[in-house]
Amino acid sequence: MPLEPALPAQLDPGRIDALTHDASYGEVDITGAELAGQRAGGVSVRTAALNNVDLSGSRLEQLTLADVALTTCSLANLHARRADLSRVRLRTCRLTGLDLSDAQLRDVTIADSRIDLASFGSARLTRVTFEDCLLAQSDFLDAQLDSVRFHRCDLSRGDFRGARLHRCEFRRTNLTDLQGVENLRGASMEWGDILEMAAVWAATLGIGVLDQE
Repeated sequence: MPLEPALPAQLDPGRIDALTHDASYGEVDITGAELAGQRAGGVSVRTAALNNVDLSGSRLEQLTLADVALTTCSLANLHARRADLSRVRLRTCRLTGLDLSDAQLRDVTIADSRIDLASFGSARLTRVTFEDCLLAQSDFLDAQLDSVRFHRCDLSRGDFRGARLHRCEFRRTNLTDLQGVENLRGASMEWGDILEMAAVWAATLGIGVLDQE
């Protein structure tokens, strides 16, 4: 299970009008900030709550989030290559087209969110949970996943080619037309889900299907 963000019972309200290179924000509650289309590297946010914050279309390479809770935020088409996320929770967020290539994610929970067309290419995910998320056409190309859980998610047309999995779980998750099925080695699934995927396993192993006599 991912660790939850370590947040105090109350945070002081804060305000951010623009993001600048290497800016650091901490111990604040930010609500309703309009930060779409920002360009900044090395931004750090620690011990914070972000509510209804719009970061869509921004480019924030080497972004650091530590002990942060995001609720109803938009990170659609956010480019955050080489980001570092630890003890982060995202709920009811829009993450379509999110780019977390080469990122490090530790103790991250993403729930009730849309993360389709996202990229986790070459990222390292440790103790990460995706719960009730739309992940259609998202890729985990060459990513390393350790103790990652996909619960009630839609991973249809996702891409796991080159991915390495260790102690991962897939529960009631749609894997239709998934690429790189052979790279799910090291994962666990419920028996019913395994049976539903029987045709996919057979095709991956090159096993033909005979008609019943």
